[in-house]
Amino acid sequence: MEILKTVLLIIFAIDCIALTTIVLLQEGKSAGLGSIAGAAESYWGQNKGRSMEGALVKSTKFLAVLFMLLAVVLNLKVFA
Repeated sequence: MEILKTVLLIIFAIDCIALTTIVLLQEGKSAGLGSIAGAAESYWGQNKGRSMEGALVKSTKFLAVLFMLLAVVLNLKVFA
């Protein structure tokens, strides 16, 4: 059990660093006056899921879920 706990702690630490990095790489959500003029209907607004920003959002969600699952598993009384 001790080896499993060590492996999970290493994965947890890597996940924390990756999540912090990806959140810092993302741009702010305020589009400024561009959203009023209809910039959301441009090519980038329509294909946001396929852009780099879309990939960052998807990976942030994945890493956040992984963070929560690992935090719960590591907090179980099995490892105490």
